[in-house]
Amino acid sequence: MSVQHTEPSADGPLIPCPERTPGALRAACAVVAPQLLAVYDQAKDQALAEAVEHGSLAPVHAYLAHWAALLEIERYPETARAYHRAEYLAQVATVPEEAREHLAHAAAIYRDAARAVHAA
Repeated sequence: MSVQHTEPSADGPLIPCPERTPGALRAACAVVAPQLLAVYDQAKDQALAEAVEHGSLAPVHAYLAHWAALLEIERYPETARAYHRAEYLAQVATVPEEAREHLAHAAAIYRDAARAVHAA
């Protein structure tokens, strides 16, 4: 499946929801988060190596689910900004409670994205 870039409306998606295959997710990543391509490729390679090592497809399914959720976030510019801001603020927080609040916000965004992908 090739991913076509479309013009967003408000916080509409930049691209259609990609299929949950390595090629479709990589193509989506190249459009909405090209800075993450190297990390995507590493994650795919690691998942495949673990699948071979353990004789199980569970690592591949986990990698596909994780990247589908991340790319669901990245498809929506405002959502992606909020997610990355929360992650950044958690990293620079000087008070543990503040860091936890920002991490909880990022986790909520990720959970919503994972649910949206699972429902699709």
